[in-house]
Amino acid sequence: MWQILSIIVGQKILLPSPLDALKSFFTLLFTAKFLTAAGFTVGKILSGFFAALLASIVLVIISSVSDFAKTVITPFLTALKSVPVASFVILALIWISSSYLSAFISFVMVLPVLYINLLSGIESTPSEMKEMAKMYEIKPLKKALYVFMPYAVPYFKSGCKIALGLCWKAGVAAELIGIPTGSVGEQLYFSKVYFQTSDLFAWTLVIILISVLFEKLFMYVLELLTKLYERI
Repeated sequence: MWQILSIIVGQKILLPSPLDALKSFFTLLFTAKFLTAAGFTVGKILSGFFAALLASIVLVIISSVSDFAKTVITPFLTALKSVPVASFVILALIWISSSYLSAFISFVMVLPVLYINLLSGIESTPSEMKEMAKMYEIKPLKKALYVFMPYAVPYFKSGCKIALGLCWKAGVAAELIGIPTGSVGEQLYFSKVYFQTSDLFAWTLVIILISVLFEKLFMYVLELLTKLYERI
């Protein structure tokens, strides 16, 4: 379909063929700017994702032991999930350097998703299990491991899968607006300004491949950790 549409349009500047896009992609792979831009963007987005992952776990623990904290945190993060990326980007550019923009935006976009999913998993624990843990005075660590985690893990996996896709989209979109030097977003911006449509498709393909590869790797490691937990 892409090739047919490209032939019908007949203008590479509007819609290059798949072959033109692939040529640009393989040309990019052997340039210094590819390694620099990909390394910069991957590092920032992943740092935002892992920071959100850690923060969500901490906030869920706090919400689980304090109803007051849950009442304050949950509505705030639920509302945060609905705020457009562009609004955060504009505010963030006032507060921080553009070089940290993608990390900050990835963190802000991913945190509510991970928090809400993980909290939902813990809250899905049957009341009978909670009563049993209370009756036998099970210690907090064992309670977390053997009472709550079996129900929280599926929700956590689902949240991670959604968050991984979201962090790349939000992070690169933030770079496209903030244009930090040496980023994938900057390269996308230059491709648009100079009408290098083939390069635009090539950089988009780079983002997709990196996103898919990291998601597969992360979910594979998470699955291994889950199996290890089940053996304990």
